[in-house]
Amino acid sequence: MKQIITIQHCQSEQHVNGMMGPLTDLGREQAGRLGERLGVELAGQSVKLYSSDLKRAAETVAPLGERLGVLVEYRRELREKNFGPLVDGKTKEWYREHCDNFGNGIDDRCISGAETKREMYERLMPFCREVLDRPEDTVVLVSHGGLLSVWNILWLGLPTEAMNRCGIFGRAGAVGVFDVFEGWERRILRIGDLSYIN
Repeated sequence: MKQIITIQHCQSEQHVNGMMGPLTDLGREQAGRLGERLGVELAGQSVKLYSSDLKRAAETVAPLGERLGVLVEYRRELREKNFGPLVDGKTKEWYREHCDNFGNGIDDRCISGAETKREMYERLMPFCREVLDRPEDTVVLVSHGGLLSVWNILWLGLPTEAMNRCGIFGRAGAVGVFDVFEGWERRILRIGDLSYIN
């Protein structure tokens, strides 16, 4: 039975000052604890590590990769929502005013050029199939809150339109555990688990 673990990156500058950036000092401490604790659980298993190639996710997965002695594969599919070229060089006040709205509907663009939830879902679909085809016992995905909220809907096999009515969100440093029961039933066994970083 394959196990999939999702990790929402630990505390980053965005959580503190509203601007995209690397992990804070606390976030790096959280990533260290997460890597140590989850590394103990996964010891002896065959593990594949995937991560968003954005710095805050890469910093989160690094201690786990080191603990397990496993190389991380960085994937653009695991990036957070793309807000488009209009955000480049803007102040945090501008960002808060224009980008704090993730977009309520699946086809909403909070600003011109931003990615929609439907587009995020569509970019994750082939990646999800790839994850399911992996031979390892455990596949770990390190990503971002918005992207993982879309992953949760996709994993359950819900249509994109479900995101017009519901969402499954975590917090910084949260771990989720998923599996495929008896080869067909996709399950969420645990979600939003912060015990690894506390």
